[in-house]
Amino acid sequence: MQTPQSSEQPLTQRAIARFWTPLAATWLMMAIEGPVLAALIARRADPEVNLAAYGVAFAFAIIVEAPVIMMMSAATALAAAPVAFRRLRRFAHLLNALITVSMLLILLPPVYDLIFRRMIGLGPEVLRLTHRSLLILLPWPGAIGYRRFYQGIMIRHGFTRRVAYGTMLRVTAMLGTALALFLHGTLPGAWMGACALTAGVCAEAVASRWLARDARRELLRQPDEDDAPGYRQILDFYAPLAMTAWLIMAVQPLVTFFMGQARFALESLAVLPVINSLGFIFRAPGLSYQEVAIALLGRGEAQRAPVRRFAWTLALALAGGLCLIAYTPLAGLWFEKVSGLSRELSDFARLPLRVLAPIPALGVALSLLRAKLVVRRKTGPITWATATEVAGVMLLLVAGTKLLDLPGAVAACLALLGGRAAGVALLLALGRR
Repeated sequence: MQTPQSSEQPLTQRAIARFWTPLAATWLMMAIEGPVLAALIARRADPEVNLAAYGVAFAFAIIVEAPVIMMMSAATALAAAPVAFRRLRRFAHLLNALITVSMLLILLPPVYDLIFRRMIGLGPEVLRLTHRSLLILLPWPGAIGYRRFYQGIMIRHGFTRRVAYGTMLRVTAMLGTALALFLHGTLPGAWMGACALTAGVCAEAVASRWLARDARRELLRQPDEDDAPGYRQILDFYAPLAMTAWLIMAVQPLVTFFMGQARFALESLAVLPVINSLGFIFRAPGLSYQEVAIALLGRGEAQRAPVRRFAWTLALALAGGLCLIAYTPLAGLWFEKVSGLSRELSDFARLPLRVLAPIPALGVALSLLRAKLVVRRKTGPITWATATEVAGVMLLLVAGTKLLDLPGAVAACLALLGGRAAGVALLLALGRR
């Protein structure tokens, strides 16, 4: 078993860093998918219509995918012995099948017409392109659930580099498919993007099963636990995690709606995606720390202090890095030279970026607190904390845009920061019970 160090002695910070770095790299690699595909779609015929259709299809596929996002955490925490592994695998397969069937049902013409034409109000051409894009993306949510299950198995047994290898294959397959269709195909841009995403995720799913073979072999040699979770226990454990993922999905539509009602709405809608893309670079390493902490805290009490110390170091480093950009001329360099914003939009984006600068530290804290609860198999508080975060974002958006009359981007960043702080505070309080 490829572990960074024996669980009987406290882990060194270097050992934790070696364990964590490949997972952080996977998040950063995945971050390039969206910008690359958007750039290629924008260079095909009818870019506006195809970008709109691709955006709607991708957003909807993400919503369908939400219930399986936490499968990596579940596998890392629960799959400790053969019986638990097999039960969780059956649970994952059933969940993957359910979300695939639900997506297929939504693609039936009467249901699709009701949701996308009558409720969302898509125009005829966008409606047509979105339907085929979603059909191409049909394997995508299930493939993600499949690969996240096996990635969790690899993380539990210390094979974090193999997780990164799978993601490298995913990005390579995605880029290869996109470039081949871009250079030699005649598909509309939205369908090209959907094909690339599906090819990448399916390649990673197959690779993850193969890359997990040694971890699976090691796991099946373990003695069975007397308290291996049954299917009802797995459902009770996992349902709050799935609900958490769905609640998180509600934040972005809320932010977009309130920004559209605020002062400087157009400028705010233009700069917030750029601010978020920069922020994600510094948030992604913290997001990856959740599974790391689950795996390492599961090895015993001796690991609590070093895992917590590494989290503090990571939080300060990530927030410090974003502050270094936000509060120096590097902000103008990023916004104008890298992101291509005008001087006016660059100046407008500086204040909201400064407001959002501490959020990577809160993200690390959230990952650590969630991991502690997952290891203790107490997932209910995670949902309550996420609901508190969403409610906090909504209340602060109302206060910022309606009462204080702040510019939309400033109100949005204050709301995101305040909501996250409220969620972390509640999780900290509930975790101490």
